[in-house]
Amino acid sequence: MAAITRRSFIAHGAVFLAAPLGAEAQQAASVRRVGFLGLGSPYWRDSALIAAFRQTLREEGWIEGQNIVIEYRWANDDARRLSMLALELVQVPVDVIFAAGSNITASAARDATLTTPIVMEGISDPVGAGLIASFAHPGGNITGLANLNIDLGPKLLEILVQIHPIMRTVTVLRHAAHPASRAAAKAVELAANPRRLTVRTIEYENLADIENRLTAVEPASGVVILGGPLAQTYARRLAAITRGARLPAVSPHRDFPEAGGLVSYGQNKTDEFRRAAIYVSKILKGAKPADLPVEEADRFELVINSTTAKALGLTIPPSLLLRADQVIE
Repeated sequence: MAAITRRSFIAHGAVFLAAPLGAEAQQAASVRRVGFLGLGSPYWRDSALIAAFRQTLREEGWIEGQNIVIEYRWANDDARRLSMLALELVQVPVDVIFAAGSNITASAARDATLTTPIVMEGISDPVGAGLIASFAHPGGNITGLANLNIDLGPKLLEILVQIHPIMRTVTVLRHAAHPASRAAAKAVELAANPRRLTVRTIEYENLADIENRLTAVEPASGVVILGGPLAQTYARRLAAITRGARLPAVSPHRDFPEAGGLVSYGQNKTDEFRRAAIYVSKILKGAKPADLPVEEADRFELVINSTTAKALGLTIPPSLLLRADQVIE
């Protein structure tokens, strides 16, 4: 009888001890992991874009430290590291990868896994890049947001011509490793031909390439900065370089005029990061990427730095000022 009682005690004790362990395991299993793959540097973690991404996840019910963990991987502006970092995220493992900012981040994530869901952002022509089958039915494990960087090139040139009508030469800055930038540069060249503008394209791999070559551009030129993750990462330095060289310049990234550059026109990146977070949330709640249509950017903003315009001796046309979402005094 005593032996039976002892066995019963041990059995009940085992159940008692296992209960909290089981609850602990269940709690751990309920924590989801999001992989964040970025070409930029860790300082981005404190940026307004990341803040918008995290805030939207909170609004969707995902609280960091409670039911979600974000695993950040940064390439420090070296595209060659993206493939290795994407594989790291797959091996963590994460439940979904957010490939932020460009075709090359999304391609690196896709090359690392055909099963882990991927949310892309800032992608130009994802169908042509082979990332999705179609916008309505992406198929596979990738969905998210596409932008219009190729189409933006001529628009950027048009804005620059309005501000700097005596311009005869335009210098185009494009990131050599950003696939869509080649077509974007060609689109600017075609738009420049009817205006009889001479086009010079500078392909860069890093900031040193830009500093060495842009400072040799004649002051009568204007500069079109094509979109891409490095163009955004370098926005503040590009603003300083172009303003110091007295070069009127236009960028698709609003960080540029905010840092003292002349003007920007492009997608509202904060809005894109919020929408990307909603995609991530849907996938974490059970949606399949193949069933989530890819959306195109539909919010654009024009930001003008009037102080820089005055410093460069330029007059902003009233029509542009009226259209501006923000004029920085």
